[in-house]
Amino acid sequence: MTLDFGAARLNMVENQVRTNDVPDLDIQDAMRVVEREQFCSPEKRYLAYAQAPVEYAPGWFLMEPRDVSKLLQAIAPRPGERALAIAAPYAAAVLRKIGLAVTELKAGDDLKAAVPGEPYPVIVCEMGVAETPQTWKDSLAVGGRLGVVERRGPVGKAKLFTRGEDALVACREIFDSTPPIMPGFQAALSFAF
Repeated sequence: MTLDFGAARLNMVENQVRTNDVPDLDIQDAMRVVEREQFCSPEKRYLAYAQAPVEYAPGWFLMEPRDVSKLLQAIAPRPGERALAIAAPYAAAVLRKIGLAVTELKAGDDLKAAVPGEPYPVIVCEMGVAETPQTWKDSLAVGGRLGVVERRGPVGKAKLFTRGEDALVACREIFDSTPPIMPGFQAALSFAF
């Protein structure tokens, strides 16, 4: 028996995206056609549309569909904008489908270093981090939006960072999320008696 990925994609949008307060039609339309299974390793493709993070390389995961759709909606991407996708291959494909020019930083890149290129209006990360690196915040253009999940325990908080005209970066929590922590971005261990 073969899995009908097209039907699974439509079910994902109807049951995981629309029903979770993501009415943005550009995001829904893009998620209906971007083949999420193409970002999964062959032995994990059957999980592409499940309500769970899916490992696409050892230690690297796609964010579950509900959460990536909510994160993208909070960022409010607009066609023609430039975007940076950090360990976010599926989100990058969705942003491209919407009409953004996307630069990707992937596993193997120095994800904590200075970000390449001019400041970005849109930055997204599909994996969790204990703390959002300052280099990512510094890479936001004026009016830019950064979506990432900060997680130090069992449940993380999706956060939206925005850069104002005064160059100050504001932050607000947008929803609870539990993506795996990106390799190298765990909380520093501390010791106490």
